[in-house]
Amino acid sequence: MESSSPVKGRQLSETTRRGLCRCCRRRHCCFCWCCCSCCTWNRLARKRRRDGVGCKVSSISNLESPLNLEERLTAEEAASWQWSFDSILTSPAGRRVFMEFLQTEHSEENMSFWLACEDLKREQSPEQISEKAKKIYLDYISILSPKEVSIDAAVRETINNSLPSPDAHMFDEAQAQVYALMHRDSYPRFLRSPLYKSLEQRLTMPVADT
Repeated sequence: MESSSPVKGRQLSETTRRGLCRCCRRRHCCFCWCCCSCCTWNRLARKRRRDGVGCKVSSISNLESPLNLEERLTAEEAASWQWSFDSILTSPAGRRVFMEFLQTEHSEENMSFWLACEDLKREQSPEQISEKAKKIYLDYISILSPKEVSIDAAVRETINNSLPSPDAHMFDEAQAQVYALMHRDSYPRFLRSPLYKSLEQRLTMPVADT
Protein backbone atom coordinates (compact mmCIF):
# COMPACT_ATOMS: atom_id res chain seq x y z
CA MET A 1 0.00 0.00 0.00
CA GLU A 2 2.81 2.37 0.95
CA SER A 3 4.79 1.63 -2.21
CA SER A 4 1.92 2.73 -4.46
CA SER A 5 1.31 6.06 -2.76
CA PRO A 6 4.13 7.95 -4.58
CA VAL A 7 2.74 6.79 -7.93
CA LYS A 8 -0.74 7.89 -6.95
CA GLY A 9 0.72 11.18 -5.78
CA ARG A 10 2.39 11.74 -9.14
CA GLN A 11 -0.77 10.78 -11.01
CA LEU A 12 -2.81 13.17 -8.88
CA SER A 13 -0.31 15.96 -9.45
CA GLU A 14 -0.35 15.44 -13.23
CA THR A 15 -4.15 15.34 -13.24
CA THR A 16 -4.59 18.46 -11.14
CA ARG A 17 -2.09 20.37 -13.22
CA ARG A 18 -3.73 19.44 -16.51
CA GLY A 19 -5.26 22.57 -18.02
CA LEU A 20 -3.48 24.88 -15.57
CA CYS A 21 -1.00 27.63 -16.31
CA ARG A 22 2.52 26.44 -15.50
CA CYS A 23 3.35 29.90 -14.14
CA CYS A 24 0.49 30.63 -11.77
CA ARG A 25 -1.35 27.26 -11.61
CA ARG A 26 -4.65 28.84 -12.69
CA ARG A 27 -7.03 27.19 -15.10
CA HIS A 28 -6.93 28.76 -18.57
CA CYS A 29 -9.90 30.92 -19.54
CA CYS A 30 -10.44 34.29 -21.19
CA PHE A 31 -10.38 36.13 -17.88
CA CYS A 32 -7.14 34.68 -16.53
CA TRP A 33 -5.49 34.55 -19.98
CA CYS A 34 -4.03 38.00 -19.39
CA CYS A 35 -2.53 36.93 -16.07
CA CYS A 36 -1.01 33.75 -17.51
CA SER A 37 0.31 35.58 -20.58
CA CYS A 38 1.77 38.24 -18.34
CA CYS A 39 3.66 35.57 -16.37
CA THR A 40 5.13 34.17 -19.58
CA TRP A 41 5.82 37.53 -21.17
CA ASN A 42 7.58 38.87 -18.05
CA ARG A 43 9.67 35.70 -17.77
CA LEU A 44 10.76 35.98 -21.42
CA ALA A 45 11.45 39.69 -21.05
CA ARG A 46 13.72 39.06 -18.06
CA LYS A 47 15.56 36.38 -20.01
CA ARG A 48 16.05 38.73 -22.99
CA ARG A 49 17.46 41.41 -20.67
CA ARG A 50 19.87 38.91 -19.12
CA ASP A 51 20.98 37.69 -22.54
CA GLY A 52 21.16 41.17 -24.03
CA VAL A 53 18.60 40.24 -26.69
CA GLY A 54 15.78 42.45 -27.93
CA CYS A 55 17.04 45.56 -26.16
CA LYS A 56 16.59 47.97 -29.05
CA VAL A 57 13.93 50.66 -28.75
CA SER A 58 10.69 49.94 -30.60
CA SER A 59 9.86 51.70 -33.86
CA ILE A 60 7.05 53.54 -32.11
CA SER A 61 9.40 54.85 -29.43
CA ASN A 62 11.83 56.02 -32.10
CA LEU A 63 9.02 57.70 -33.97
CA GLU A 64 7.72 59.56 -30.95
CA SER A 65 10.99 60.95 -29.65
CA PRO A 66 12.66 63.04 -32.41
CA LEU A 67 15.31 65.53 -31.39
CA ASN A 68 15.18 69.22 -32.29
CA LEU A 69 11.57 69.01 -33.37
CA GLU A 70 11.26 72.65 -34.37
CA GLU A 71 14.28 72.40 -36.67
CA ARG A 72 12.44 69.83 -38.77
CA LEU A 73 8.88 71.13 -38.45
CA THR A 74 7.61 73.91 -40.69
CA ALA A 75 4.94 76.46 -39.86
CA GLU A 76 2.90 75.16 -42.80
CA GLU A 77 2.86 71.63 -41.43
CA ALA A 78 1.90 72.76 -37.94
CA ALA A 79 -0.87 74.94 -39.39
CA SER A 80 -2.21 71.97 -41.37
CA TRP A 81 -3.05 70.21 -38.11
CA GLN A 82 -6.02 72.54 -37.79
CA TRP A 83 -7.57 71.19 -40.98
CA SER A 84 -8.14 67.63 -39.80
CA PHE A 85 -7.28 65.25 -37.01
CA ASP A 86 -5.81 62.84 -39.57
CA SER A 87 -3.22 65.46 -40.51
CA ILE A 88 -1.82 65.07 -36.99
CA LEU A 89 -1.85 61.28 -37.06
CA THR A 90 -0.02 61.14 -40.41
CA SER A 91 2.69 63.54 -39.22
CA PRO A 92 5.52 62.16 -37.04
CA ALA A 93 5.95 65.60 -35.48
CA GLY A 94 2.18 65.91 -35.07
CA ARG A 95 1.97 62.61 -33.24
CA ARG A 96 4.79 63.61 -30.94
CA VAL A 97 3.30 67.04 -30.06
CA PHE A 98 -0.20 65.61 -29.65
CA MET A 99 1.19 62.90 -27.35
CA GLU A 100 2.87 65.61 -25.28
CA PHE A 101 -0.48 67.37 -24.98
CA LEU A 102 -2.26 64.16 -23.98
CA GLN A 103 0.29 63.65 -21.21
CA THR A 104 -0.82 66.96 -19.69
CA GLU A 105 -4.36 65.54 -19.61
CA HIS A 106 -3.24 62.12 -18.35
CA SER A 107 -4.76 60.39 -21.37
CA GLU A 108 -1.66 59.47 -23.39
CA GLU A 109 -2.70 55.81 -23.31
CA ASN A 110 -5.23 56.59 -26.06
CA MET A 111 -2.51 57.64 -28.52
CA SER A 112 -0.20 54.84 -27.41
CA PHE A 113 -2.96 52.29 -28.02
CA TRP A 114 -3.80 53.75 -31.45
CA LEU A 115 -0.13 53.64 -32.48
CA ALA A 116 0.27 50.07 -31.20
CA CYS A 117 -2.75 48.99 -33.27
CA GLU A 118 -1.28 50.61 -36.38
CA ASP A 119 2.00 48.82 -35.76
CA LEU A 120 0.17 45.51 -35.29
CA LYS A 121 -1.68 45.87 -38.60
CA ARG A 122 1.63 46.28 -40.44
CA GLU A 123 3.03 43.07 -38.95
CA GLN A 124 3.35 40.04 -41.25
CA SER A 125 4.85 37.40 -38.99
CA PRO A 126 2.20 35.23 -37.26
CA GLU A 127 4.44 34.85 -34.21
CA GLN A 128 4.96 38.61 -33.93
CA ILE A 129 1.25 39.24 -34.45
CA SER A 130 0.43 36.92 -31.57
CA GLU A 131 3.07 38.44 -29.28
CA LYS A 132 2.12 42.05 -30.08
CA ALA A 133 -1.60 41.36 -29.79
CA LYS A 134 -1.12 39.85 -26.35
CA LYS A 135 0.96 42.83 -25.23
CA ILE A 136 -1.69 45.28 -26.50
CA TYR A 137 -4.33 43.35 -24.60
CA LEU A 138 -2.30 43.38 -21.40
CA ASP A 139 -1.38 47.05 -21.72
CA TYR A 140 -4.64 48.61 -22.86
CA ILE A 141 -7.62 46.22 -22.78
CA SER A 142 -7.20 44.19 -19.60
CA ILE A 143 -9.26 45.49 -16.69
CA LEU A 144 -6.15 44.93 -14.56
CA SER A 145 -4.07 47.42 -16.55
CA PRO A 146 -3.50 50.97 -15.24
CA LYS A 147 -3.44 52.09 -18.90
CA GLU A 148 -6.82 50.57 -19.80
CA VAL A 149 -8.54 52.51 -22.60
CA SER A 150 -12.23 53.36 -22.61
CA ILE A 151 -14.20 51.03 -24.90
CA ASP A 152 -17.73 49.68 -24.65
CA ALA A 153 -18.63 46.27 -23.26
CA ALA A 154 -19.59 44.76 -26.62
CA VAL A 155 -16.22 45.57 -28.18
CA ARG A 156 -14.39 44.27 -25.13
CA GLU A 157 -16.35 41.00 -25.36
CA THR A 158 -15.47 40.66 -29.05
CA ILE A 159 -11.79 41.06 -28.21
CA ASN A 160 -12.01 38.52 -25.39
CA ASN A 161 -13.55 36.03 -27.80
CA SER A 162 -10.61 36.57 -30.18
CA LEU A 163 -7.96 35.83 -27.56
CA PRO A 164 -7.50 32.12 -28.37
CA SER A 165 -6.57 33.03 -31.98
CA PRO A 166 -5.24 36.61 -32.04
CA ASP A 167 -4.94 38.38 -35.40
CA ALA A 168 -3.72 41.73 -36.70
CA HIS A 169 -7.21 43.26 -36.84
CA MET A 170 -8.70 42.04 -33.57
CA PHE A 171 -8.52 45.57 -32.09
CA ASP A 172 -9.98 47.45 -35.07
CA GLU A 173 -13.29 48.28 -33.38
CA ALA A 174 -11.57 49.35 -30.17
CA GLN A 175 -9.12 51.47 -32.15
CA ALA A 176 -12.00 53.17 -33.96
CA GLN A 177 -13.67 54.01 -30.65
CA VAL A 178 -10.45 55.45 -29.20
CA TYR A 179 -9.89 57.43 -32.41
CA ALA A 180 -13.41 58.88 -32.12
CA LEU A 181 -12.78 59.79 -28.47
CA MET A 182 -9.56 61.64 -29.29
CA HIS A 183 -11.13 63.32 -32.32
CA ARG A 184 -14.19 64.48 -30.41
CA ASP A 185 -12.64 65.48 -27.08
CA SER A 186 -8.85 65.81 -27.13
CA TYR A 187 -8.29 67.25 -30.62
CA PRO A 188 -10.34 70.47 -30.14
CA ARG A 189 -8.67 71.09 -26.78
CA PHE A 190 -5.26 70.53 -28.35
CA LEU A 191 -5.88 73.22 -30.97
CA ARG A 192 -6.83 75.67 -28.20
CA SER A 193 -3.99 74.65 -25.90
CA PRO A 194 -1.04 76.89 -24.96
CA LEU A 195 1.23 74.09 -26.17
CA TYR A 196 -0.01 74.30 -29.75
CA LYS A 197 -0.40 78.10 -29.75
CA SER A 198 3.15 78.64 -28.51
CA LEU A 199 4.51 76.16 -31.06
CA GLU A 200 2.77 78.03 -33.88
CA GLN A 201 4.11 81.32 -32.59
CA ARG A 202 7.70 80.07 -32.46
CA LEU A 203 7.51 78.59 -35.94
CA THR A 204 6.14 81.79 -37.49
CA MET A 205 8.58 84.06 -35.66
CA PRO A 206 10.99 85.77 -38.10
CA VAL A 207 14.54 84.51 -37.91
CA ALA A 208 16.88 87.25 -36.74
CA ASP A 209 19.76 88.12 -39.04
CA THR A 210 23.15 87.13 -37.74
